Amino acid sequence: MVTSVFNSFIFLLLVMSMPLAAFSSLTSEVDKNPALAGEAITLVVTADSRLSADALNYRQLEQNFRVMAPSVSQSTQIINGQSSQSTRWSLTLFPLNSGVFTIPAFEINGIRSLPLTVEVLDQPIKKDASRELFVEANLIATNNVYVQQMLYYDVVIYFSGDLQRGTLTEPQLEGAEIKRVGQDAEGSAIVNGVRYRTITRRYSVIPQRSGDMVINPPVFTGEVIDRDNSNYNYFARSKTVMQEANPITLQVLPQPDNFPGNWLVAGLVTLTEEWQPNNTELVVGEPVTRIITLSAVDVSPSQLPELSQQLPAQLRSYDEQPQSVGAERNGRLVAQKVFTTALIANAEGDVTLPEISLAWWNSQTDQLQTTVLPARTFKVIAAAGAKPTANTLPAPMATTPSVASNPWQWNYTSSLLSLLWLASMLIALYFLKSRSAQPAALNTVRSAKVMADNRLLQQACAVGDAATAAQQLLLWGQQQFGTSMRSLGQLMGHLQDEALLAELKQLEQQLYSNTDSPWQGNSLYQQWRQWQAPAKQPTPQGLASLYP
Repeated sequence: MVTSVFNSFIFLLLVMSMPLAAFSSLTSEVDKNPALAGEAITLVVTADSRLSADALNYRQLEQNFRVMAPSVSQSTQIINGQSSQSTRWSLTLFPLNSGVFTIPAFEINGIRSLPLTVEVLDQPIKKDASRELFVEANLIATNNVYVQQMLYYDVVIYFSGDLQRGTLTEPQLEGAEIKRVGQDAEGSAIVNGVRYRTITRRYSVIPQRSGDMVINPPVFTGEVIDRDNSNYNYFARSKTVMQEANPITLQVLPQPDNFPGNWLVAGLVTLTEEWQPNNTELVVGEPVTRIITLSAVDVSPSQLPELSQQLPAQLRSYDEQPQSVGAERNGRLVAQKVFTTALIANAEGDVTLPEISLAWWNSQTDQLQTTVLPARTFKVIAAAGAKPTANTLPAPMATTPSVASNPWQWNYTSSLLSLLWLASMLIALYFLKSRSAQPAALNTVRSAKVMADNRLLQQACAVGDAATAAQQLLLWGQQQFGTSMRSLGQLMGHLQDEALLAELKQLEQQLYSNTDSPWQGNSLYQQWRQWQAPAKQPTPQGLASLYP
């Protein structure tokens, strides 16, 4: 064992001590000449020295060929004590047209290769006029296309042979957003009497400016069984094929001049609302939650506008941050934006929430439309056990002036002093009532804030957002225990519920561990709700609550 290691070490020293061969030759060759249009040509460039992978500049080939990224290999050989090294670049070329082309000479460090002449022939026309593989692009849109309108761009790969593998590049359009929609769909189609298997890939295209545009089509590169040479042998050779889809010219119209509000073009727009709790009456001081959902078809979530809610003065509102989501439905994109608001009525009577209207451009009918959320009227009633808000003062007692002979008779000065005393008593009574009403109002505001945090915590637990869930729990703990909460460990020190403590420990481990596994927060939210459920013990009048 020691002898083997020593021999290997001596061999390595000999290799390192051998002088490196100087760079003296650069050669290039192709694997076929002539070649057929649509066939892949392999170009190999070899240097007799170890060179960096980026030493070869092959951009000059792009005038006549589509060039795939090269593979680079390096090797070292020792024969009879003589060391030789080489660097080999292998490039796959696809001719853009038929004809005779020249592969120019390459030059590295003053060493040049010889130019090559390559002839590309047209593909012979088969008797059934069928093609083994081709790619088509289609734009799913109406005749009138507007700026920021979502279009669907389908790329279909047709093949009748045995497709082994393949890659498809992305379409390109300057001044537009292009994203892939859903998963690839497999199917079949008959073209010119020949049945093909198909693979369809869909993209969404949103042009950001008006004018004429050309979508640069994607290119498919794959490996298929070479039927001419295989004879259906199990060890059949494969050949590389490349096909480009057809380019598409797009004319984009600007936003209409008479459009009101923020520009939105879609296939369908709806507005719905939900109330929690869903009552026909509101109670003074008790919060309710209004959830408005804006949904649109053929729109991305970032395109959905804000909604303006003009609320009457009888309502106080606490808005949450709107939440936007998007999904794919039957090959089309659907976006939603959810607006959540906590509302608190502060006076009895009828209160009307005005309608909410949103103008948008219908891409299906090419017309302006308006979606309306109807107005809604609620009856606001007083809270159970509340005292009347109007104060009635006792009528002053009628006094009949009497004339007395003593010097302490009732005069105007005495009346003024009595009125001042009565006014001071009324002012003192007003301040006492105001101070007693402040905790109730503060509790009302806090209940709305806690309810809003409740919804944020519920959403964070539902989607597995551990960071947001921890933030909302710390805010809740600060309100619940009246002290600043800086960590989950500090919050756990105030709790006694074993089930809730176990869930909080799992949340803490998720936040500070290196695991990439998803976090499920539904159980944490349920334990938190159960901890909230127990009713508080009545507090004796005049004593402060031990647990605010």
